[in-house]
Amino acid sequence: MVQMENHDSSSTTTTTTSSSFSSFKTYFHALSHTPHRLARRACSVSTSFQETSRVRAMSGTDMKRTLRWYDLVGFGVGGMVGAGVFVTTGTASRRYAGPSVVLSYAIAGLCALLSAFCYTEFAVDMPVAGGAFSYIRVTFGEFLAFLTGANLIIDYVLSNAAVARSFTTYFVTAIGVSTKLRITVHFLPKGFNEIDILAVALVLILTLVICYSTRESSLLNMVLTVLHIMFILFVILMGFWRGEWKNFSEPGNPKHPGGFFPFGASGVFNGAAMVYLSYIGYDAVSTMAEEVRNPVRDIPVGVSGSVILVTVLYCLMAASMSLLLPYDMIDPEAPFSGAFRGGSDGWKWVSNVIGVGASFGILTSLLVAMLGQARYMCVIGRSSVVPAWFAKVHPRTSTPVNASAFLGIFTAAIALFTDLNILLNLVSIGTLFVFYMVANAVIYRRYVSVGTTNPWPTLSFLFCFSLTSIIFTVMWQFAPPGKPKAFILGACTAIAVGVLQSFHHRVNGGSGTPQNRVMESKGPSNDWRFWGNGWRPPIIPEARKPEFWGVPLMPWIPSISIFLNIFLLGSLDRPSYVRFGFFSALAVLVYLLYSVHASFDAEEDGKLGHNSGENAKESIETEDHKLEV
Repeated sequence: MVQMENHDSSSTTTTTTSSSFSSFKTYFHALSHTPHRLARRACSVSTSFQETSRVRAMSGTDMKRTLRWYDLVGFGVGGMVGAGVFVTTGTASRRYAGPSVVLSYAIAGLCALLSAFCYTEFAVDMPVAGGAFSYIRVTFGEFLAFLTGANLIIDYVLSNAAVARSFTTYFVTAIGVSTKLRITVHFLPKGFNEIDILAVALVLILTLVICYSTRESSLLNMVLTVLHIMFILFVILMGFWRGEWKNFSEPGNPKHPGGFFPFGASGVFNGAAMVYLSYIGYDAVSTMAEEVRNPVRDIPVGVSGSVILVTVLYCLMAASMSLLLPYDMIDPEAPFSGAFRGGSDGWKWVSNVIGVGASFGILTSLLVAMLGQARYMCVIGRSSVVPAWFAKVHPRTSTPVNASAFLGIFTAAIALFTDLNILLNLVSIGTLFVFYMVANAVIYRRYVSVGTTNPWPTLSFLFCFSLTSIIFTVMWQFAPPGKPKAFILGACTAIAVGVLQSFHHRVNGGSGTPQNRVMESKGPSNDWRFWGNGWRPPIIPEARKPEFWGVPLMPWIPSISIFLNIFLLGSLDRPSYVRFGFFSALAVLVYLLYSVHASFDAEEDGKLGHNSGENAKESIETEDHKLEV
């Protein structure tokens, strides 16, 4: 039995409203009204003011503002480096890119940096723990936010499970034993039959740590990250000292493709899509915004700075690995320690040292990612699309204990039996989808104020640009080589640049001398306007100009981010899309059967507002609402 109550602070009475889930009868009644409730809630947007005040208050206790910019850089480096280099580098090099995995990391890093700029604009303006979920909710509405949030949670749980299992591999190397420390259960299907008790124990211990305190978690992360960086520098130096430059071009088996690009240009981008998992850590940093003392200064430095630093480290480590071994001899699960494992007795100790360093990196990566996933779930709980139990912040620890404990147990269950290779591509596709949505959202929010601005010019641009990027990607992947392919790719590039330049021209008010600029026709602000001897589309003014920090070169940078995310999505294999489609369909089903009714109940009880396209005009109070700095 579920009761939903509305407490009015100005009154001593308590109003109780019947929930859609109070009985089977009321639930089936609610299901019969699903189309009406879907129409009302799916596109309902929140506002910055609501997210930072009323919605945030649903957690009860506030999270403490204890973090500085160096904490965020530490979280970013710790969150990204362990997962990327020590989990995905070997797989990306062996199966996709070969020695050119160095360029794969550079491309993925550029894509991550452009996405980081988009995240930063949102996080500075709206310093809440919801990250991409909150950003989509204030732009495209509740349904797309829920779909984004569901993919984020799945990404985090699966990537954390993958990283936890890789910890076992490196821990075995560090202590110098030959067994895998996993129990094989023969009656289970392959890929799900190796039970990893150590990974489960690690996840549960870190769950207790993040439940205890965010500040102490940051201090632990700092210590582990400093130690990890020392091991990274050791690995880089060993690779450049012990490695051979011929490994950049010669495979171990002469029958395999050779050269720096053994799988061609497509292999580089396929590898970039795979290693993009490495950059999921900066997304977790944005969820710490609610606990940052000075968001205006600390968030841009923490998010962008950590991405740049980690990209440099990734490229150097990928180069080091490629020097140590030919790409076709790299161990996909433990590429660095494996490079010394089969060497002479005088160098086997390096394998143990690398195992220790990788273990530190994986610990920091897990710690940061588990902090991030709990804060996502907490804010999703505030929006009432999942039970509000997840939104509660413990009054003593000031941490989202419920969300942390639930997701920790869920992650441990996945890590218990699921093979690493089954997890990686699904995580990559979900991450790229979320980053793609945020890039669209930052453009939409900059030029559209819901209820006061015509959204169709901006939506038309986003649709046309995405469609052109999809056509380019499909032709790149599937069209046979030749002049027709080159012509179509060139045409798509010209169209994309033309669409982007046209939109840029309109949002910047055109060009020309002052007396020759724009003679506005009478009528609404969205009428067409007279330009010289002809007519042209209306100028699209900025609906919001960031007061403290905004994406530079708008709309070019987020548009390039849109293209890169689509292009990298096209590099993933078919099974990844099948799994992504399955989880997305499951998320839609959950929304229709539960979330839309729960949020409708919350709106009826006054816990959530209903902001449609007609009445969602953000007040001056909303626009002027900035965090006290």
